[in-house]
Amino acid sequence: MSAGAQESRRALGAQAALVGIAAVWGLTFVMVQDAVERLPVTAFLAYRFIPAALLVALFTSRGLRRLGAEGWRAGVVMGVFLTAGYLLQTFGLQQTTASNAGFITGLFVVLTPLLGALVLRQRAPRAAWVAAGVSALGLFLLSGAGAELRLAGDGLVLLCAIAFSAHILATDRAVAAHDTGALVAVQLGVCGLLCLVAAGAAGELEAPRGATVWSALVVTSLVASALGFFVQTFAQQHAPPARTALILASEPAFAGLFGYLLAGDRLSATGWVGAAIIVAAIAGVEAVPRLRLPRPLPEG
Repeated sequence: MSAGAQESRRALGAQAALVGIAAVWGLTFVMVQDAVERLPVTAFLAYRFIPAALLVALFTSRGLRRLGAEGWRAGVVMGVFLTAGYLLQTFGLQQTTASNAGFITGLFVVLTPLLGALVLRQRAPRAAWVAAGVSALGLFLLSGAGAELRLAGDGLVLLCAIAFSAHILATDRAVAAHDTGALVAVQLGVCGLLCLVAAGAAGELEAPRGATVWSALVVTSLVASALGFFVQTFAQQHAPPARTALILASEPAFAGLFGYLLAGDRLSATGWVGAAIIVAAIAGVEAVPRLRLPRPLPEG
């Protein structure tokens, strides 16, 4: 087999792996929603991220040893934003549907260039503002489409998307100077430890019980967080960045699909229009290379 044919097969395999990870990230919205009905949010997130951090650290030990004080500070900042994002997302899932949470979380793709322009004075192209306006319309239709409004839960998930945008901007600065794997290990560890402390302080440090909770922990910790990062890293070595980004933008659609199949989420025609508008805005931003920023950690 020629070198070109081998690389073509690797590229196809990488893209298939990315589709699989995007599907897993979409599935986690349903699994987490079920799990936090049985285990406090802070305890669940602590049990999710501490094992993931240890697993990533095992494979990035050399990078961690070389990570200086500045790198550790960068990882801690990233971890704080990551913690805020996941706490807001998970609390939001208690008050909205898995489908809504998936679509709204995906708005971090649209919000990132805008937050960079507003906070860091980065230039945001006109297309970014157009995408934001389109997304706002989609969010309005999605949040008010059902028979029961879920504005509180949707609002928390929107704040989650903003936190993930801040996390990406912090990551964009950090990865230019430090080992990516080491940064991921640090931020996952910070997220897990902060949630562990919060759970202990609130008296919510309960042991996981039941197949629903354990299956969610295994999938979110080992597959979505730890394995997902490595799959994305491998895939980006063999698939063009634009194609990689577009595949990962399918995560909200998978969240909507699994919410429909497994959680009984039902959107009205208006809601589906809103969801479609959001996915179109996300895909549009991902398709414009100058609008994209690195995403070294899965968001699902």
